[in-house]
Amino acid sequence: VQVVESGGGVVQVGDSLRLSCTASGRTFSQYAMGWFRQAPGEEREFVTSISWSGASTNYADSVKGRFTLSRDNAENTVYLQMDNLKPEDTAIYYCAADPWGNIHYYKEASYDYWGQGTQVTVSS
Repeated sequence: VQVVESGGGVVQVGDSLRLSCTASGRTFSQYAMGWFRQAPGEEREFVTSISWSGASTNYADSVKGRFTLSRDNAENTVYLQMDNLKPEDTAIYYCAADPWGNIHYYKEASYDYWGQGTQVTVSS
């Protein structure tokens, strides 16, 4: 399974950005998907996740109300809509696939496949 992120860039405080993540394989619709991020000098942290059907989503408190995760299983893609961006959102954003729907969606170890990451920089 290959996971590829896109859509990162440099934006201003308060701007919006949409990240996309595609995953290869005919079983994409069976994967739970998650996003993590890593800021300079920090550990990678959970951002958001979505169940295989899209019916269930989870968000870190720091992004709740600003970020929205959705998926299109016909396109093998998940979309992370990020609104009202803040400087503290600056990080490399990683998309990951979990073939098993692990209940510990916030743990890196729950995800088997990872993308290379896409840089998001929020400038003040």
